[in-house]
Amino acid sequence: MSFCLIILAGGNSHRFGSNIGKPYQKLAGKSLIEIIVSKARQFKQIKKIVLVYNKKDAKRVKTLKLKNMKLIIGGSNRQQSTFNALRYLINNKGTSKVLIHDAARPNFSKKLLGLILKNMRNARAVVPKIKIQDAIKQILDSSKEEYIVGKKRDNLFLTQTPQAFNLKEIYHLHKTNSGKYKDDDISLYIDLNDVKFIEGEKNNFKITDKSDFDNLKNIYKSKQSVGIGFDVHRLVPKRKFYLAGLRIKSKLGTLGHSDGDPVLHSVTDAILGACKMGDIGQMFSDKNKKFKNIRSTILLQRVVEQVKFKGYFINNIDINIITQTPKIKNYKNRMINNIAKLCEISKDQINIKGKTTEKLGLIGKEKAIACEVICSVIKYD
Repeated sequence: MSFCLIILAGGNSHRFGSNIGKPYQKLAGKSLIEIIVSKARQFKQIKKIVLVYNKKDAKRVKTLKLKNMKLIIGGSNRQQSTFNALRYLINNKGTSKVLIHDAARPNFSKKLLGLILKNMRNARAVVPKIKIQDAIKQILDSSKEEYIVGKKRDNLFLTQTPQAFNLKEIYHLHKTNSGKYKDDDISLYIDLNDVKFIEGEKNNFKITDKSDFDNLKNIYKSKQSVGIGFDVHRLVPKRKFYLAGLRIKSKLGTLGHSDGDPVLHSVTDAILGACKMGDIGQMFSDKNKKFKNIRSTILLQRVVEQVKFKGYFINNIDINIITQTPKIKNYKNRMINNIAKLCEISKDQINIKGKTTEKLGLIGKEKAIACEVICSVIKYD
C-alpha cells in the first residue's frame, strides 16, 4: 500500500490569538508541521506528503525549508482545502490511499499512526475515536434556560485525525457531497458501518487556543532529557586543527583517530547521552580503520539522523570550549552557524562560551584543548 499524507494548515487560527498561526508555533525549535512530518517520514508506506497552507502564510512556509513535499494553497474552508489536495493526488499517479490530518494535532503517537496504516489493509476508511467521559447537557431554549440534564453519552464519541481513506472514494465523496461536509472528512460517509473505528489517544488533542498549546508544552517538558559531553585532545605539529567543523589556521593541530574536533565530539556525545544511545566511542570505534581521519561533521550528521528516527529533537546545546588559544570569540558566530546546520536546529538554540585555564596545566601551556557540552532533547512520541 502506498499512502499520501495530507496536512491541513489552511486555517486562520483566529481563536489562537497570535500573529503566528498554530501550525507554525514551535516546540524545541520545530514547528507543529515539522513535528508531524518527522513522524510521518518514519513510515515507508507514506510515499508522499502534501501540505495545504493559507496563502497569507506563504513566507512562513518557506522558512520551514520543507523537502520533498508538495505545497498547495488552501480554500476558504477545510472542505475546500482538502478537496484541493485530493484533486492534485487524483491527477498525479502513485498513490492509492490517503491520510488526512489537521496540523493542529501534532501529538499523535507513532503507534497510533501504525495502527491506522495496518487497519487500512482490510478497510475502506479508518478513523481514531475516543469516548466522551464528561456529563452532557443540551440547551433546548437559551432564553428560558431550559436544558436536557443527564443526556446519555453511550452512543456519542469524538473523532480524531489522521483519518485514512481510499483515495478515489474520498475524492468522489468530496466532489459529489460537499454540502454534507460537517467538520471532518468522515462526515461524508452516510453509513458509518463502512468505517473501521479504532481507539484514539487523549493526548492527540486539537490545539485551538493558547491554553491547549500550554498543555502540549507541559507534556513535552515531561519528555525532556539531558546529556553531557566532554572531549580533550593534545595539540601537536603536522595535524589539521578543526573546531566545530571549522578549519582553524594554526601551527598545531589536534591529535586523534578522526579529525580530532573536540567540539563536535562533545556535542555528539552529549546528544547520544541525552537520547540514552551510548557514546561516540561505541558508535564510531577508534579500532575501526574506516573512521581513521574521518570528519567529525559526518559522524555528527549520522547521529542526528538516528536520533530523529527515534523521535528525538534537540532542544538546546550549551558549549564550553576550554583553550588558551585561539580566541573563541573570533569564531563563535561561524561555529554556531555550522552546528545549527549540522544538527538541523536554529542558531538561537545554541550557546558557545570560550574559557581559559589562566595558563595552568597542559591547556594553559597551549599543549591541549578541551570542550564540555550539555544538551537537552525532547522526545516527540
